[in-house]
Amino acid sequence: MTDICFYEAFEEEADELRRLLPPSLSAIYTDHTIQESGDGMPPCRLISVRTQSQLPVPWASHLDGILSRSTGYDHLLDYASRVEAPPALGYLPLYCHRAVAEHALLLWMALMRRLKLQLSQFSNFHRDGLTGTECQGKTLVVVGVGHIGYEVCRIGRAMEMRILGVDLQQCHEDIEYAELDHALPQADVLVCAMDLNKENRGFFHLETWSRIKRGAIFVNVSRGELSPSSILLEALQKGYLGGVGLDAFDQEPVLARSLRSETSTENPEALAAITLSKRADCLCTPHNAFNSQEAVLRKSEHSVLQLIQFLQNGKFLWPVPIPEILQ
Repeated sequence: MTDICFYEAFEEEADELRRLLPPSLSAIYTDHTIQESGDGMPPCRLISVRTQSQLPVPWASHLDGILSRSTGYDHLLDYASRVEAPPALGYLPLYCHRAVAEHALLLWMALMRRLKLQLSQFSNFHRDGLTGTECQGKTLVVVGVGHIGYEVCRIGRAMEMRILGVDLQQCHEDIEYAELDHALPQADVLVCAMDLNKENRGFFHLETWSRIKRGAIFVNVSRGELSPSSILLEALQKGYLGGVGLDAFDQEPVLARSLRSETSTENPEALAAITLSKRADCLCTPHNAFNSQEAVLRKSEHSVLQLIQFLQNGKFLWPVPIPEILQ
C-alpha cells in the first residue's frame, strides 16, 4: 500500500524528497499535475500537490489528507468549499520567503536595467535605448507584507529604496504603511506579495494602473488571479506601466498545459500571458520564484515533517486555516 503520491514534483525536488523520506514509507513521484496524470481515482489515501493540480471533487471521500507544497493555500480553500467533507489540508508557510523575495528583486532590477533589450543587442554591441535606472532613492511599494512581503521590504531597504507597505494588518513596526491610493502615485516599483482570496481576485485592474506613477515597474510573485495578464497588457500598451515581471499567472494551469504540450489555446488570459512574454518590457518566469537550492531543501524537509506528523497523529503540523463558514 503506497503511503503518499507527490504530484508536480520536478526532478530536484523529487530527489530531495526521496533522500529525506523514511525508508519505511513508500511514495509515488510524478512531475505531472493530477489532470495530466490521467488518474481517475487517487492512487493512495494521502496526496501532495503544488498549485496547478485541479483537485477532483469525487476524490474527497477517498482521501485522508492533501498536502500542498506551497505557501499559498487558496486552492485548498476553494476545494474545501466545493466538497461536502474535505480531507485534512496542510501547507508549507515558512520555506521560501527569502527565495521568492530575491526573485522579485531579480525581476524588478532586470526590468529597471532593460536586461532583455541588453541581451538582444549584444550581437551588434548597440547601446542606444538601453539606459536604465538605479534602485537607490526609488520608492518600493509592497502590497501584502506577510512573510514574503516583509522580506521584499528588507531587501529593498538594503538597496537604499524608500519602502511603503500596503496591508490591512499592519504588523511590523519598522514598516511605513500607506493606503494603496496614497502609494500608487509614489511607486517606482510595486511588488505584489499578497494572499489570494475570493474577495481580491482582479485586485489590480486597469483603473488601478491609471493611477500609478507613469513608468512604474510591477512585479507579481504571488498569484496571477490578482493581476490578470489581459489587464497588464493593456496597461503597458496605454503607457501606465513601464515594465512587468510575472512569476504567477491568471489561468495558470491552462497556460502551463499549453506551453508544456506545445499545443494552442483559446483561453484569453493564457494568450495574453504569452503575448506579454514576447515583449521587451516584460519578463515571465514559470512560477519558479521559490526554486533555490536552499528553499527546495527546506521545502522537502518541511514536507516530510508534515507527512510524518500526519501519518502518526492524523493531523498536519501546519494545517490550512479553514474559515468557520467552511467547517
